Amino acid sequence: MEQLAIVLIVLIFLMGLMVPVLRPLLKNYTGRILALVPFALFGALTFLFFSLPDETARIVETGFGFLPEMQFSFRIDGLSLIFGMMVSGIGGLVLGYSSFYMAKYAGKTKFYFFLILFMGAMLGLVFADNLLALFIFWELTSITSFFLIGFDHDKDKPRQAALQALLITALGGLCLLFAVIMIGNLAGTFRLSELYSQGFHFGAHSQYQTVFLLIFVAVATKSAQFPFHFWLPGAMNAPTPISAYLHSATMVNAGIFLLLRLNPVMGGTIAWKGALILTGGITMFIGAFFSLGQKDLKRILAFTTISALGTMVMLIGMNTTASIKAALIFFIVHGLYKGGLFMVAGIIDKNTGTRDITRLSGLLKSMPVTSIAGILALLSMSGLPPMLGFIGKELIYDAKVQMPELSWLVVPLGVAANMMMVAISILVFYEIFIPRKNKPAIALLHKEKELPGNFLAGPVILALIGLGLGMAPGWLNNILSNAMFYVQSQAVDVHLTLWHGFNQVLLLSIFTVAMGTVIFILRRPVGKLVEIIILWTDQYHLPEKFNNLISNYLSFAGKHTNRIQHGYHRYYLITFFMATLLLIVYQLLSAGGEWFHPSESSPVRMHVVLVLIISAMAVLFAVFSKSRLSAIVSMGVLGYGVAVLYMFYGAVDLAITQFLAETIIMVIFVMVIFYLPDFAVLSSKKSRIRDAIIALSVGAMMTMIVLKARFINLEEPISQFFAEKSFLEGHGRNIVNVILVDFRALDTLGEITVLALAAAGVFTLLRFNPIKKKSEK
Repeated sequence: MEQLAIVLIVLIFLMGLMVPVLRPLLKNYTGRILALVPFALFGALTFLFFSLPDETARIVETGFGFLPEMQFSFRIDGLSLIFGMMVSGIGGLVLGYSSFYMAKYAGKTKFYFFLILFMGAMLGLVFADNLLALFIFWELTSITSFFLIGFDHDKDKPRQAALQALLITALGGLCLLFAVIMIGNLAGTFRLSELYSQGFHFGAHSQYQTVFLLIFVAVATKSAQFPFHFWLPGAMNAPTPISAYLHSATMVNAGIFLLLRLNPVMGGTIAWKGALILTGGITMFIGAFFSLGQKDLKRILAFTTISALGTMVMLIGMNTTASIKAALIFFIVHGLYKGGLFMVAGIIDKNTGTRDITRLSGLLKSMPVTSIAGILALLSMSGLPPMLGFIGKELIYDAKVQMPELSWLVVPLGVAANMMMVAISILVFYEIFIPRKNKPAIALLHKEKELPGNFLAGPVILALIGLGLGMAPGWLNNILSNAMFYVQSQAVDVHLTLWHGFNQVLLLSIFTVAMGTVIFILRRPVGKLVEIIILWTDQYHLPEKFNNLISNYLSFAGKHTNRIQHGYHRYYLITFFMATLLLIVYQLLSAGGEWFHPSESSPVRMHVVLVLIISAMAVLFAVFSKSRLSAIVSMGVLGYGVAVLYMFYGAVDLAITQFLAETIIMVIFVMVIFYLPDFAVLSSKKSRIRDAIIALSVGAMMTMIVLKARFINLEEPISQFFAEKSFLEGHGRNIVNVILVDFRALDTLGEITVLALAAAGVFTLLRFNPIKKKSEK
């Protein structure tokens, strides 16, 4: 069955690539038919959900990848199953929902293409057993979400929100890449299964702080943690199906998954607890607090998502058995109610033309099915029985109470955040669903009171699952036990029940609901207070400030780039030669050692000296000549002189190559000078003196390198290897030829290709005679 699950994951990617072909065939049924594959995957994972025993993980070797470090092996354990079932199950419902929601949108092919690739990327991330593969899928979720958030690219806000999300998550992606490379180098493997089996933990390593900081930035940017939280509300410019999927099961939860995955090898340290608890607590509170000041239903849900993500980060940071269990349950709870609420928001928007809760009223009477699904989801969000959200809230409180050293901080923060979640749930319920005399029910845009049943399937199914698991949570015991073993590295017996007895946790829950109700009753003064604080903290303008920061950075970079990339080739060469000269001379002088040994000097041969003198005279003549033809001839003499030196020292093949190349170059130069303008002195005397000094300095540098190279052996010379292997394996006595043809055959092939292309270009230019063609006209 695990092989089938992996095949279905691969099939989802292939299905995404085939969307441009399938879309014209499937037409309006595209979403519903494509949803069959993630539903099939959900079924396969459900089978594994009930059959996977405790403390068991299945590693599926796929053979994908082109390097040993990049094998795309897949890992199936309790943790990946929980996330995989949420991604595939909610993904299938979102695809079906999209068939109706996106019916009148243009660009549906593009929408389904990126949505399915988005789904596949998230599935690849949660099932990856290789950290490098996990990083690739991590980045793929950022890229595909960029196109999905900016789906309405003809509008400014979606474009800005998409770019903002991409830039912030890309920062985290780079940090994750560096962290993964460091983990692989320190541990000697990129495989999670090997890290777990070795019991490797980075806590005592000297590089732990660096690795953790990189992981923390990656998680904070991806999962919208303070101070990077502001990009998530902007993502509401995406179509509602994207918002529903992104918030409930995919992208923003990637950071949560990464923390849980790496907890066995990095968790439990002071840095881990301090950073995650503090950041998660702040994010949890401000997300809930700022949700009270919103009127757009999608923005309300976006801020509550920020609060939920902060809650999960804080629970993982606490790193106790109770907190990890609460984090896993709360991930399921949040995915179920948030996916359903976003779909309800989309249905309300389609049927009423607005998402402003101050303009909505009495939908319980006109849209009963939608309202009941929304009310059940709100019950779960506020943590009331008999929904699974109640169990999640109880477990969160229990985990916080069980940390006596930090309960003074986490309990008040958690209770305050949950009070506001209860208040916002009651507010949404009261404003949208309850009919009131002083606020007439809004007129529906459609004649039907409810939209088609297929449209309602998503939120209804998610609400019923949340209700069913709340009343029978024992179904989750087995999979949670397995997941916690691979998060906590120890066996944990999980028994979930709806009723935990009358205890301190229940008292906190009652107090939370009571105070949340009080906040709702005082909603007007509380709302004004929240709006004042939002304006004072400038929360609404954070995205604009980020965009201004990027614009200022690009302007600053442009000014300095123009100074460096000025377009003058001469100054580029001067800069290159001077920088190289200073660095190499410094290195040669600091290396110390000998420069010349008299015993290694060879007798001076007069014919060699004569060739050198002639070559030097040719160079001087070329420099001071006022005739281009004379300069070209003198440079040819220099080239032939080098070829003669090759012959004197036995390099006949190099000499032949030099003779041929020099002859061709001279012929081409002579042909080119006929089309050049008359010779003119374009540089001043000072410029020529400067260039002469630079040229002589570079020549001196090369002389120093040649003299010093004889006494520097950083590595064993490879000449002996080629001398031994050329005849035995290359079957040739000419070592140079064997190197060119056998040992570096691809390099030689590339050179031949370049020369062939150059020859073809020269031949084409020679055939094209513009002067002749002009005279013919």
